[in-house]
Amino acid sequence: MGGGGEDEYESLPTHSIPLQVHLAAGALAGAVEHCVMFPFDSVKTRMQSLCPCPETKCPTPVHSLMSIVKREGWLRPLRGVNAVAAGSMPAHALYFTVYEKMKSFLTGNTAGHEHTLAYGASGVVATLIHDAVMNPAEVVKQRMQMAYSPYGSSLECARCVYNREGFAAFYRSYTTQLAMNVPFQAIHFMGYEFWQQVLNPEHKYDPKSHLIAGGLAGGLAAAVTTPMDCVKTVLNTQQAAEADPSNRRIFLKARYRYRGISDAVRTIYSQRGMAGFSCGLQARVIFQVPATALSWSVYELFKFMLSFEGGHSS
Repeated sequence: MGGGGEDEYESLPTHSIPLQVHLAAGALAGAVEHCVMFPFDSVKTRMQSLCPCPETKCPTPVHSLMSIVKREGWLRPLRGVNAVAAGSMPAHALYFTVYEKMKSFLTGNTAGHEHTLAYGASGVVATLIHDAVMNPAEVVKQRMQMAYSPYGSSLECARCVYNREGFAAFYRSYTTQLAMNVPFQAIHFMGYEFWQQVLNPEHKYDPKSHLIAGGLAGGLAAAVTTPMDCVKTVLNTQQAAEADPSNRRIFLKARYRYRGISDAVRTIYSQRGMAGFSCGLQARVIFQVPATALSWSVYELFKFMLSFEGGHSS
């Protein structure tokens, strides 16, 4: 990409970039973020759930992934990816668009470390919209990812959950999701903008800085918020702690129902102690570092391409 294009990209204030550019770039970024590293997300879900499965005894997330593949086939770690793809594209389209517009409003289209709180506040507002769209897809995804999941497809899973538990089941973990994602996204966006200011102070299109800043910001945010992610997984999967591995209809006969954050926290602590709130930490970071690095890279790339193309066509 030529220097002239980068200068033109730099000179475009956020409010001059058409809304559809943010929406399209955000949707593509969301699909990449959630799908590329999806197998490690499946590992994380199994390690955090209260269902006893072999993956919890593996020393590393890579060993856990190999265990799933060996026992259940190559495609097993990808179960639920269609649900998360369907949810992540509209969710991330709105997420990046709201973030950009809020950031523009709060900072007056200027950049710098003095705007750190504005970046965090913009991320929080974007998260409220993102999670409202994404939460049902998360429920379906995590139930599909579970060991001994009885569902043949994501649509069947959604239908069964709705018929047995009602529409509320898709938002049972919403407050937990927000309690996790509000600090996650605040740290994520503040971290990204901080590293952008360090690595790319002129705010040109720079693939290397977008990749590094995204990865560092996502990894830190993932590590800090893992305890609430464990709670969210328990609420989404509704898995009985002493589930029988021989019973493939495990979800339909689960004896426990975790109705809120306090239920999940109490059960995790009684079953696993304080260590239960760090389950899946490695897998979550392994998933999140490349996922957010790729997400920001794809978003900035397509924002650059679409803005540049729009400028030439006008």
